[in-house]
Amino acid sequence: MRPQCSIAQCAQLSFVTAVAAAQAVRSFTAQVEVKWPNDILVRSRKIAGILLETAGTGTPDYLAIGVGINLANHPGESLFPATSLAALGVAVPSAGEMLSELAASFARWYEVWRDDGFGSIRSEWLKQAARLGEPIRARLAESEMSGVFEGIDENGALLLRQEQLTVTIAAADVYFGS
Repeated sequence: MRPQCSIAQCAQLSFVTAVAAAQAVRSFTAQVEVKWPNDILVRSRKIAGILLETAGTGTPDYLAIGVGINLANHPGESLFPATSLAALGVAVPSAGEMLSELAASFARWYEVWRDDGFGSIRSEWLKQAARLGEPIRARLAESEMSGVFEGIDENGALLLRQEQLTVTIAAADVYFGS
């Protein structure tokens, strides 16, 4: 894509994509949640992941959004348990069927983001957030923090409550439990 947005605004498209991917997966199975910052879960197992790549500074020259959804297979041993539609006992759609669902859902949510801003996306994402209000661990580049997942701020950063202090985290890997 060639969106007309700053790098920071374009990062919000990770949440747009998460809401869209969750909706696409939900058209085939239930119990779908989003995990900060860019995973889709079913029954607390990762079924999809999202990756954004940009080129350029300020306003990116382009933005590539990658979405991987486990249809027939999934990784075995991993830091975060994974699953697939097949492992859930769901009739596995073709890649084309899933892509059609994802494309239609992304087009809808991208329009909401473009027309209404991040607030609507943030609200929808929070409705689907895994472990909101529960203990999590955030693994940063140089350290790890534990606390209660309070939500995301107006830019999509994770809000982690530690005793009387809420910490804002822009980038980390999240694990469940304290």
